[in-house]
Amino acid sequence: METKWLEDFVSLAETRSFSRSAQLRHVTQPAFSRRIQALEAWAGTDLVDRSSYPTRLTPAGETLYAQSLEMLQALQSTRAMLRGHASAGQDVIEFAVPHTLAFTFFPAWVSSLRDKFGPIKSRLIALNVHDAAMRLVEGSCDVLIAYHHAAQPLQLDADRYEMVALGEETLAPYCKPDAAGEPLYRLPGRPTHPLPYLGYAPDAYLGRVTDLLIKQAGTAIHLDRVYETDMAEGLKAMAMEGHGIAFLPHSAVRKELRAGKLVSPVAADGPTLTITMEVRAYRERPSARHAPKGTAQALWAFLAGAGAAGLLES
Repeated sequence: METKWLEDFVSLAETRSFSRSAQLRHVTQPAFSRRIQALEAWAGTDLVDRSSYPTRLTPAGETLYAQSLEMLQALQSTRAMLRGHASAGQDVIEFAVPHTLAFTFFPAWVSSLRDKFGPIKSRLIALNVHDAAMRLVEGSCDVLIAYHHAAQPLQLDADRYEMVALGEETLAPYCKPDAAGEPLYRLPGRPTHPLPYLGYAPDAYLGRVTDLLIKQAGTAIHLDRVYETDMAEGLKAMAMEGHGIAFLPHSAVRKELRAGKLVSPVAADGPTLTITMEVRAYRERPSARHAPKGTAQALWAFLAGAGAAGLLES
């Protein structure tokens, strides 16, 4: 049994809605439902009455709800005590960053930050988007950095969390060139000859943005998924070997484009297959309950002023 199953269950008990709880927990509804089912399998009984709407808990579910609140509160208190013994100094800023941004954005951003803000000590916690967001919600990081698109927003309470836009990032398709420098594959492909597609794993944030991009293309895109992984770096490696087309952030392929190791598979008169996302930083608003570290507060003040402008290289 995983503690996140209890957190999912508590959310469901409070919202009485699978779809709303899935949004709040930053997962798709099918994935959220599977986790509730896994908890029921562990408990050995039904916890949710699925015949009613809004969703209601069974008697066993009501019992587990009360116990879950106590267990999660005890775990939170224990973790807070343990973190109090941690050796990490107050001058170390902890960043929770999704894997793709950890590889493509964060190193260059920190270099630019040091030039304009000054030296910082940092700890990078690289996770999937959901777990990175949960680090912020649970108070286990100082700053969350994540992509944002209006159609795929992070469901963070604006009254509790504040945001700074760090810049923009584009997502577009790329593939290996042939000996003459022309793309091995040319979009949009044909119904009888779909192009090999290197895709993100289900529930990956960039996968959902890619699906949106393809739907908005204005023409049918014919792809055959031949490979998938969670991380853009894995897709880039496969694309560079000629295995197919991958939709990648520009920051991940900047060097490869300059070196001619990757090219766009879209002709000049082809469909529009580029989407723009924001790169955002989030933190919990200071309060009597939450006082940020001095270094983290200084950094946020810098970013919230004019400091964020120009830190994201194009």
